[in-house]
Amino acid sequence: MKKLYLLLFCSALFGLQNMYSQGSPDYNGGMKVKLDDEGKKYFRVISWVQAQAAYSDDVPATTSNTSFNLRRARVLLFTQINSKFLLVTHFGLNSLNSSTLSPTGTGNGSQVFMLDAWAQYNLNKNLSVGAGLHYFNGISRLNNQSTLNMMTLDNNRQSWATLGLTDQFGRHVGVFAKGNLGKLQYRLAINDVSVNGLDARDVNDIVNSNTTIYGGRKFLGSKDSGKAYAGYFDFNFLDQESNFLPYKVGSYLGGKKVFNIGAGFFLHPNGSVRMEGSELVSEDVNIFAVDAFYDTPLGDDGSALTAYAVYQTNDYGKNYLFSVYGTGSMIFAHLGYVLAGDKTKTRYQPYVSYGSNSYDVVSNDKNIFGLGANAYFSGHNSKLTLEYKNQKFGDSKTGTVTLQAMIYL
Repeated sequence: MKKLYLLLFCSALFGLQNMYSQGSPDYNGGMKVKLDDEGKKYFRVISWVQAQAAYSDDVPATTSNTSFNLRRARVLLFTQINSKFLLVTHFGLNSLNSSTLSPTGTGNGSQVFMLDAWAQYNLNKNLSVGAGLHYFNGISRLNNQSTLNMMTLDNNRQSWATLGLTDQFGRHVGVFAKGNLGKLQYRLAINDVSVNGLDARDVNDIVNSNTTIYGGRKFLGSKDSGKAYAGYFDFNFLDQESNFLPYKVGSYLGGKKVFNIGAGFFLHPNGSVRMEGSELVSEDVNIFAVDAFYDTPLGDDGSALTAYAVYQTNDYGKNYLFSVYGTGSMIFAHLGYVLAGDKTKTRYQPYVSYGSNSYDVVSNDKNIFGLGANAYFSGHNSKLTLEYKNQKFGDSKTGTVTLQAMIYL
C-alpha cells in the first residue's frame, strides 16, 4: 500500500508540472561575471541541488521503506585572468539523510568538503597541463561523468571504478594533460593514491582467509605502489564536444549531433596485496574499457535520441571482491528518447538502462535494470526524474522507486 501511495504521489507531481511548463532551455553561460570588456578575464559560479524521495522494498524491519535524501549540494567556481591560465574549485556535500545528519552539523556526513581544486596552464589551443585535486580520469566516459546533466537518475556506480579505493570521491591528487588532436580528444594523468581507502580490511584478513585487499602501498610500504596512471581517448566523428572542463555530458537533448567512440585505462602497479605461501605479495590493478556515445535530434519536432554502451574489464587482483568492486567484467548501456514537443515548454524523456557485472570469485552476476523518465522544465537546469531500479545479485533482490528534483544555476 505504501508503494501505491508513493507512485500516486509521484504521478501527481508529474501532472502538476504542466502548470510550470514555461521557461527557456537556453542557459546562456549562467552566473558569469566579466572582469574586462573582452570577457577574457572572468569568474563563473555554478550551483546545484539534487533532492530525492525514495521507496525501497529491501530495508530492515525497523526502518521505514520511504526516505528522503539530499543527494548532492554543490558549488563550482572557475576563473581566469587571461586565456593562458585557469583556476577551478568545486565543493559541496553528498547523500545527506537521516543516517548522516548530525545534531549541530559537525558530523562527518554533514561536512562540506573539497571535490576539485586545480590550476591549469593552457600551452596552446590543443594542449593544457595542470595539477591539484582533479577529475581528469581514465577508463570511460562514465568515469568522467558530470552530475549536472546525467540522463539516468544517477551514474552507473560500477563505472566509478576507483571511487574511494585510491581517490577522494572520484578525484586524485596529481598532474594531468588534456587536449585535442584533430577530432581525437585525450586526457592523461599521473596521480598519488590514497592510503585511507574504503577497503579497510587488515593483514589478518589476508592471512586467515587468503583475501586479496586493495592496499599495496599501505601494507608493503613500497614506493612502487604509490602512483596510478590513467587515460581516456575519444574520437568525435560528428560535432566536437567541449573538453574545457573534465565533466562529460550525459544527454544533450538533441542540442548537438554527437557520435563518439572511446577507450581508456587505469593502472596501479602493486596496488593490491594477497598471501602467497607464507609471504605477502602485491598484484597490479589494471582496468580497461571501450565505449560509444550517440546523441542526435531526430527531426524538427524536438524529438531526440541518446544512447550509450560500455564494456569494461576490472582486474583488482586475484579473486578480489569488496563492496561494488570486483575482479571480472562489466557491461552497461542506456537508451533515452526525448518526445516531440515545443522546446520552450516542458519536455519528456523516457529511458531504460541495464548493467551486468561478473566477478571471478563468485558464480552469480550482479544485474541492474532501470526504467525512468525525465521532465525537463528548462533543460537540465530544472528537471524531475522518476526511476524504478531493480537489482539482483545471488539471493539478494532489491527494488527501488526514486523521485529526484534538481535545479542548477
